[in-house]
Amino acid sequence: MIPAAAVVRRNTSATLDAVAGDTYSASGMRIVRFQDRAGVNRHGQWTTATSARLIDGDIFDRYEVTDRVVEIATLLAPIVPAMIFGIGLNYRRHADETGAAIPEYPVLFFKAVTALNNPEDPIIIPRVAPGQVDYECELAVVIGKTGKNIEPRHALDHVLGYTVANDVSARRWQKEGGGRQWCRGKSFDTFCPLGPCLVTRDEIPDPMNLRIHTRLNGTTMQDGTTADMIFDVPALISFLSEGTTLVPGTVILTGTPQGVGFTRRPPVFLKDGDRVSVDIERIGALSNPVREEH
Repeated sequence: MIPAAAVVRRNTSATLDAVAGDTYSASGMRIVRFQDRAGVNRHGQWTTATSARLIDGDIFDRYEVTDRVVEIATLLAPIVPAMIFGIGLNYRRHADETGAAIPEYPVLFFKAVTALNNPEDPIIIPRVAPGQVDYECELAVVIGKTGKNIEPRHALDHVLGYTVANDVSARRWQKEGGGRQWCRGKSFDTFCPLGPCLVTRDEIPDPMNLRIHTRLNGTTMQDGTTADMIFDVPALISFLSEGTTLVPGTVILTGTPQGVGFTRRPPVFLKDGDRVSVDIERIGALSNPVREEH
């Protein structure tokens, strides 16, 4: 086994670049979690749309990318989070569109780990939240090394990598039905799609310069850049670690840019039959259909 930071095998598949659909270099290290044809959940280095090099070991500790190529039967969220932190109102233009003041400190909420959802699995509109479910494209930071009271200049040393998230939100439950706490409206089952892969930290040295989009049924709804964040990734990691241990597998949702559904006139909410896709430069696209709960 070798330390995760020292893994040097690289993907050279043109097919994989086509899957990502952006300007990401062919030398990138993309980790996927998937189910193979035998029904076993595995981690691998993505090589083509339907195959990966098997990873032996723990991606949060020591692992090795083997030469064994395994067929991907079902693509899963790249990790099972230990905890999910969410940050609200962290893009200037999003704060402006909601009429909110620029926050002095990061606005923190928690999202239940049971909200985890896989690429291509449906986002389920709960029976208790009809006509109010919204999309939010977000850069997700995955912590790879335990830390507490982390200084901003050392914060990125604790990052394993980055993935794409959709912070699905039931607005009435977020604003009124949850006792003025956001967690309830953010934590329904299926409300945290992650994927399609985890891109290691060394391949994105500057997470503050990435284009980010949401497309609903093919129409662009959000079009922003992480450069618009109020609190950057190192600042968020440092803030969340103050007096609090961040463990490997912690996921930080870093906020959403302008263009969410509830600010539109008229509002645009997810409905049965929709397809919502979130795309972040150098990581890829995360797409999910939408279904009503029956």
